[in-house]
Amino acid sequence: MAIKRSIIFRVGIIYLFFLGLSFWLIFELISLKLFEADQWKAISHSGSDRNIVDANRGEILDVNGRKLACSVPSYRLYMDLLAEGLTDELFNAHIDSLAWHLSNFFRDKSAAAYKRDLTLARQNGRRYHMVHPRRISYTDLQKVNNFPLFRLGRNRGGFIPEQFDRRELPFGSLAARTIGKLYGESSKGGMVGLEHAYNDVLSGTAGSSAMKRVSGRWVPEVVVPPVDGLDVVTTIDIAIQDVAEHALRNQLVRHNASHGVAILMEVQTGAIKAIANLHRIRQGVYIEDYFNYAIGASTEPGSTFKLPVIMAALEDRTIRVTDTIDTGNGAFRFFDRVMRDSNPAGFGKLSVSEVFEKSSNVGISKVIFENYKDNPRRFVDRLYNMGLNRPLDVEIRGEGRPVIKYPGDNSWSGVTLPWMSIGYEVQLTPLQTLTFYNAVANKGRMVKPKFVKGYSRHGRMVKRFAPEVINPSIASRETIETAHQLLLGVVERGTATNIRNRQYTIAGKTGTAQVARGAEGYRGGGNVEYQASFVGYFPADNPRYSCIVVVSAPSNNVYYGNVVAGTVFREISDRVYATTIHEASTPVIVAQNPNAVLPFSKGGTRDELNKIYGKLGLPVYDKSTETEWISTMATDSAIVMRPRAIPSGLVPSVIGMGAKDAIAVLENAGLNVHMQGVGRVVSQSLAAGTSFRRGNTIYIRLN
Repeated sequence: MAIKRSIIFRVGIIYLFFLGLSFWLIFELISLKLFEADQWKAISHSGSDRNIVDANRGEILDVNGRKLACSVPSYRLYMDLLAEGLTDELFNAHIDSLAWHLSNFFRDKSAAAYKRDLTLARQNGRRYHMVHPRRISYTDLQKVNNFPLFRLGRNRGGFIPEQFDRRELPFGSLAARTIGKLYGESSKGGMVGLEHAYNDVLSGTAGSSAMKRVSGRWVPEVVVPPVDGLDVVTTIDIAIQDVAEHALRNQLVRHNASHGVAILMEVQTGAIKAIANLHRIRQGVYIEDYFNYAIGASTEPGSTFKLPVIMAALEDRTIRVTDTIDTGNGAFRFFDRVMRDSNPAGFGKLSVSEVFEKSSNVGISKVIFENYKDNPRRFVDRLYNMGLNRPLDVEIRGEGRPVIKYPGDNSWSGVTLPWMSIGYEVQLTPLQTLTFYNAVANKGRMVKPKFVKGYSRHGRMVKRFAPEVINPSIASRETIETAHQLLLGVVERGTATNIRNRQYTIAGKTGTAQVARGAEGYRGGGNVEYQASFVGYFPADNPRYSCIVVVSAPSNNVYYGNVVAGTVFREISDRVYATTIHEASTPVIVAQNPNAVLPFSKGGTRDELNKIYGKLGLPVYDKSTETEWISTMATDSAIVMRPRAIPSGLVPSVIGMGAKDAIAVLENAGLNVHMQGVGRVVSQSLAAGTSFRRGNTIYIRLN
């Protein structure tokens, strides 16, 4: 019984304790609400309400400082209809006029409708009422700032313009995939390309602000200022990019190909000067912003892989270029498969040099199989030593994985070695292939491809990136020199004689590969798809640039690398050689050839076009009377230069100009430029010779 009384007593004590605690909490809450409210409100008002202040995102620039990606502000209009200074008297005095201005500006509903909406929002106590869903430009905001009530600001007029940053590409689709894009607004960061790779650099550091109570009014105060992002200066030259995309696009359209790639790299530094990735969305229409095939598409390269194959055998001293190989009638059996040459009749007996120049599959495969069939590891190890099995680890994500099979792998078979020797059962991206050829041009020194020159702020470089060496020597000096001579022979005597020219030398290799389509193999659905390519460097006697062009699935029965890809290479190299390489070259007098057809040229600056025509030895009749901007016309005997008038205060005509020159002329005139397409300007939204206001936007279309 005593135990029971003890338990009841203890439970009672606990009950009384919690009952007392409950009464105390209730008293404190009432006290806080009734007696201490003013004190805590004062403390609250003496403090501040902090907000994040986003930093301005840096710009992405080309190597010469031209904007490739920049943030353009737009604004959505809101109104605090209970702003402290917005009295009933003030609101009623100006609402009719404000409604009329809004109706006249947006032109979507009547002034009466705007007045009704704003009046109802005020009656409902709306402190963040959206005036209109459409965003407006900075230029339009300056007009809206002068509307009745809005001109009084936020505290008296209740006007709240909310800023949004829209990322724009001033050069339209040029290099769009490599430049990249954002997740929606600028503040959400980069999604792909350089926007993603350098997001932290471009984003900067956010700051903070506060609304502080001063003399009975809330005023903004910056507590921690934001640090704007740095500008990323790329290695891309937008003028060369324009040339590369235009040449590639024309060839893709001509052959109705699925997609294509063109990359131009500086030999000594690895700087990427142009990188084009075009994908067909419908017949005749190709877009850049689809997939970065140059970096991400790892495919069987075909005959361009014969260079490292031959170099491996040369390094092991198993062959000499003077050795003779009997290619027979163009077919040779390896176990249960037959290797075939492009020439159905075969090439007969060839030297190793001729095997490479003519790209004989039978010849290459016999050389490699006979010398490595008993020790294939030795051959593959040599390829590995040259770095072909390692990714480049470029800053742009999504690099395709290089695949070089190794003896003992589950997928290794008796025919792997001969088929590997002609560029099958291996996989490389176009950029990985180009990097290897660039190393040959660079005397064996392999440098990492780079897309960014450094960072800048307000036009001044604050960081520069030096070239990064991947492999100081991929092969012996003797092998590199022999490889160089073999590549020269391809253009001078072999499969790429169609791109040979007298102004400068090109060294390179053609590639034509059948494309496997997963489980369907190389003849899925009874059709064979091909990949045509050409990779090399120029001028061969003193290499400055390396270049690769890959065209996938041409569909008009023309698929050889020299025709489909080689001609694009030549068009790019011609323009680059004429405009950027200053070594003297022997001019060719075109007029001496009665069958010569003088090329069409875009309009542009007089000095630049004179330099191009001089390098190519083209006859010129200059009627431009020393004016800076000119137009051109090709006649039977010469290219005629004519002055192009750029009138002050009127919209200039840029029809026929390239992207770089058109943007320069229009921006110098005071216009904001939006561009679509590549090639030459074929239309402009503001008619030439009409008046305009500084800051107006003009839309130009290129083709």
